[in-house]
Amino acid sequence: MSVIKVAILGFGTVGEGVYKTIHSHAQELEGVLGSKVEVAAVLIRNKQKKRNIDEDVLITSDFNEILSLPQLDVVVEAIVDKEPTFTFLKQAIRRGSHIITANKEMFAHHGNELLELAESHKVSVGFEATVAGGIPVIQTLRQLLNVNRVGTVQGILNGTSNFILTEMREKKQSFAAALRLAQEKGYAEADPTNDVEGFDAFYKTMILSRIAFGKEPNWQNVEREGITSITRELIETAEKLGLRFKHIASISKIGSQINAAVKPTLVGKSHPFYGVEGVENAVNVHSDIVGRITLQGPGAGMFPTASAVIEDLVYVCQNQLSNKNFTNITEACDGEKKGNEKELWLIQGLSKNDNNPLITWVAQATDETAIIQASREEIEKLINQQKATCYFQIIGEYEKEIKNKEVTLAVL
Repeated sequence: MSVIKVAILGFGTVGEGVYKTIHSHAQELEGVLGSKVEVAAVLIRNKQKKRNIDEDVLITSDFNEILSLPQLDVVVEAIVDKEPTFTFLKQAIRRGSHIITANKEMFAHHGNELLELAESHKVSVGFEATVAGGIPVIQTLRQLLNVNRVGTVQGILNGTSNFILTEMREKKQSFAAALRLAQEKGYAEADPTNDVEGFDAFYKTMILSRIAFGKEPNWQNVEREGITSITRELIETAEKLGLRFKHIASISKIGSQINAAVKPTLVGKSHPFYGVEGVENAVNVHSDIVGRITLQGPGAGMFPTASAVIEDLVYVCQNQLSNKNFTNITEACDGEKKGNEKELWLIQGLSKNDNNPLITWVAQATDETAIIQASREEIEKLINQQKATCYFQIIGEYEKEIKNKEVTLAVL
């Protein structure tokens, strides 16, 4: 029987999870692929550190030793940073190996080049693990895009930020205390900037944009805001109004223009993201035929991410076309509207005595905090005029009894 030889670059949480899963699911992989899958080599930094790896596996800190193996079918990359990972993967492709990556920052910057290089060398690229951990969002979008036209994609794409917001709400903790707990549990790095300032979700959003629409917006035009400005008091105020803060990435296409944002947003009880808690991720896709579908699952951790890598292992070994819908411009149904449409906002620092006729007061939470209905343009004017201190968009449906009559205000 033929054998598929795999090299794993990095033996941290993801790399070790992939190694263990290849062993624990050997029969399933053999059944699907018709070949036995073996780990031939593992790239590590410190060769002196003891690891639970079989003796017949090459353990090295020199990638050239891996490239020199007599057989190398798939290279799985589970390191961090753009370099040297980008260089390693280019070398693997030129050698004729399929590649799989879980590195969202590197792939957001260099995914196009890797896909084009892979196409020219007739190998495949797997990158499911770059976006939402164990959720098969990329495979789902690939299938949807056979016929459906996608208009909007929204997602909770960073489990660390979602965990912090959940802890702040459920346990009445400060941001600093919730962050410390996330670090203690291994959800957040010692330097949590990428997670809490929205960079991690931003990179994932750009990858999703490529899959959904065949291109991405100008990075400089994407609104990116982290969760560091969210206080316990704001969370408690929102909860009294039946709302929850979620850090949401959104991408939509109107005509030829793609709009994207990564920022704290409020959702009501009817929104599919309302119950997405802890380190869970979720992605909501709106397309013209199927309508709205939501995928939810663990967004991080050893085995959720390993699951995405293993599914990609099957995908690349079957030599699927990796760049389908990644470099070609796709049609889209109407996505989010921008501009002067009335939307709902939680706004702080605006006096109830403000008589602006363009603003509709919906609900008053405190003397300083209220829900209003206004256009994005009008909200920005209020901030520029220093009549308000901060604002957060409310998406989905928000229900509030006004004068004993239930009113539903719906926004996209």
